[in-house]
Amino acid sequence: MNQQVARVHQQVRYDVSLLTDHDIYLFREGSHVRLHNKLGSHLMEIEGQRGTLFSVWAPNAREVSVIGDFNDWEQGRHPLAPRHDSSGIWEGFIPGLDHGTLYKYYLLSSNNDYGAEKGDPFARYWEEPPRTASVVWDDRHEWHDRKWMAERAEKNKLDAPMSVYELHLGSWRRVPEEGNRYLTYRELAEQLVEYVVWMGYTHVEMMPVTEHPFYGSWGYQCTGYFAPTSRYGAPEDFAFLIDRLHQAGIGVILDWVPSHFPSDLHGLSYFDGTYTFEHMDPKRGYHPEWKSYIFNFGRHEVRAFLLSSALFWLEKYHVDALRVDAVASMLYLDYARNEGEWIPNPHGGHEDLDAIHFIRQLNEAVYRDHPDTQVIAEESTAWPMVSRPTYLGGLGFGMKWNMGWMHDTLDYFANDPVYRKYHHNQLTFSIWYAFNENFVLPISHDEVVYGKGSLIRKMPGDDWQKFANLRLLFGYMWAHPGKKLVFMGCEFGQWSEWDHESSLEWHSTQLTPHGGVQHWMRDLNHFYRDTPALYEKDFEQAGFEWVDFHDWEDSVISFIRKDKNGGTVLVVCNMTPVVRHNYVVGVDETGYWKEVLNSDAEVYGGSGIGNLGGAETSPVGAQGRYHSLNITLPPLGVLYFKRD
Repeated sequence: MNQQVARVHQQVRYDVSLLTDHDIYLFREGSHVRLHNKLGSHLMEIEGQRGTLFSVWAPNAREVSVIGDFNDWEQGRHPLAPRHDSSGIWEGFIPGLDHGTLYKYYLLSSNNDYGAEKGDPFARYWEEPPRTASVVWDDRHEWHDRKWMAERAEKNKLDAPMSVYELHLGSWRRVPEEGNRYLTYRELAEQLVEYVVWMGYTHVEMMPVTEHPFYGSWGYQCTGYFAPTSRYGAPEDFAFLIDRLHQAGIGVILDWVPSHFPSDLHGLSYFDGTYTFEHMDPKRGYHPEWKSYIFNFGRHEVRAFLLSSALFWLEKYHVDALRVDAVASMLYLDYARNEGEWIPNPHGGHEDLDAIHFIRQLNEAVYRDHPDTQVIAEESTAWPMVSRPTYLGGLGFGMKWNMGWMHDTLDYFANDPVYRKYHHNQLTFSIWYAFNENFVLPISHDEVVYGKGSLIRKMPGDDWQKFANLRLLFGYMWAHPGKKLVFMGCEFGQWSEWDHESSLEWHSTQLTPHGGVQHWMRDLNHFYRDTPALYEKDFEQAGFEWVDFHDWEDSVISFIRKDKNGGTVLVVCNMTPVVRHNYVVGVDETGYWKEVLNSDAEVYGGSGIGNLGGAETSPVGAQGRYHSLNITLPPLGVLYFKRD
């Protein structure tokens, strides 16, 4: 055995590296955005010998070795050597290790006797959980989305339509005949793509696909920041899914979690026997609400790690946008903490200055290198200028989730219609700040879990009224300024709360009320995409104009959306189940106004009350306008009119 160990030691070569002096400089500075091309495991051929080059950052390690099934997981048999530039990076080329090799790093700390087996922070592929080894992988995919990539700047710009279908890949659809298993990436590439195109969405947003040990975390506690989860297939299978979405004209948004990471032993926590990626003090480094570790954004190498992860998904997998999770938890030192449980910044404030610097650096890097993509913030507070450029003092995001609109709207719709007139301001208040940021209107997974109930169950009344309310909600939402996002299952009024262990209730779409909502959502999406007035000026006050927001007694609102060329859409919402005949709405343009959408149409499961296709203007002024329409408002209904 001793002779074998000695022979193996000789096999490791230390004269091979992908890192240049400039790479080390950028790494130490915290501005390297492509570390994935330098660190991790890389297949290559050196002097006729094919093997794998390993590089790992472990600045406080005493010894680092590669272990795997190729050496019986025995530490010390394939040691790496530290670079001589004090970067803390360990390297070594091991001949004979090829595609598919399982491996980990075994690290002994220089500060204590701590030793642990760690997965590769830069691994491109991991074993399927609960197994935890990294995998040497040659993840090649021949892309066929050239047309999409050439045109996606137009698809992702701020004045383009954006109707987003948020989904969890593992529970969108299951295969009950095979033990209720997940669909694979390649199966999703057929079934999901077909459905999203049919429904008319412009983008899909995938809850985190970065590798994560605990399925029940939905991907928000991830360990593999450079690897799509192996639960649904290999990396090239994930690329195939994105490729097919792009070929079908659908953009891809990924949830990305740079705020925190789990405490699993094989992951980033206490990586080299010290607090490498996280803060030492739990008042800075531990998240009490999520029981996870917080990245040390003040450490240059950590920022470079996260910046590289962001750019990796955009470049390697052609992702069109990143939705950055839990931005508020990054911005505030006292987030989810009581007095005495947090450390103020040097100025005595509760803002995390290191995190702010990282966020701005992230957005500057993304928009510098990929101006045809977007970075979207899930930020739940009133932090100013989240979606404004950094050179103006903003955080630099392209868009921000409008959590205030979401909470106010769902609270309003939860009221019995008889009481809605007392909460009218919840419906109208959002316009006062609608143009302060570039907002996305989200009805996300967070609203249909943990006992909150499904979206349809939030609606009051009997079953007919619940479905009418849901159609009304979507109709109001699709007309309101801001991009749109809705979580899977909501689009057809699934009764059950979302369960990540189960498929959506697809059978219910065969029933009239559910199928009606689905049909309504489909028509909304297609009309929205074809109607510039509903999206071109989403972020401009000039794109929206109230007709009447004062009719709190009847719980009716009416407003106009405008495009850049003078086109308009008139929207009237009746928030009660009372049919309102001879309701007068002021307009500026004379002639016939066509009723282009009616949420109460029988085809959607409604009562069929409407205006027989439209209405002619009358020379009678109303609401400060010279002309008016005399129309019938259906119960719990929304009407869209266009000048014919």
